[in-house]
Amino acid sequence: QVQLVESGGGLVQAGGSLRLSCAASGRTLSNYRMGWFRQAPGKEREFVAAVSWSTGNTYYADSVKGRFTISRDNAKNIVYLQMNSLKPEDTAVYYCAAADRFGLSRSRNDYDYWGQGTQVTVSS
Repeated sequence: QVQLVESGGGLVQAGGSLRLSCAASGRTLSNYRMGWFRQAPGKEREFVAAVSWSTGNTYYADSVKGRFTISRDNAKNIVYLQMNSLKPEDTAVYYCAAADRFGLSRSRNDYDYWGQGTQVTVSS
């Protein structure tokens, strides 16, 4: 089992920045794919970004490309999501996800472990 705990959410004005963290424990993550998803009220959970733990390769949703950066700290077992130039439409609960598989994916079905989520609210 892998446990994921997100932190770093909060309230920020449009144009501001936040950095989310996802602390992972329970397994060695060397072959894992890690992802960030988000869910706004009344909407389905959607893909934001993914990173391969072994290669560092990344993959982004078009809506966040150029504004968000996903990265990982191998020594600390933490995945980060740096969010810049935030917009009100970025408001959502952000979830960290993991899967013991190679490669990157934007599909929720390709992730086995999920955190509890952290709220991000961007005011206009």
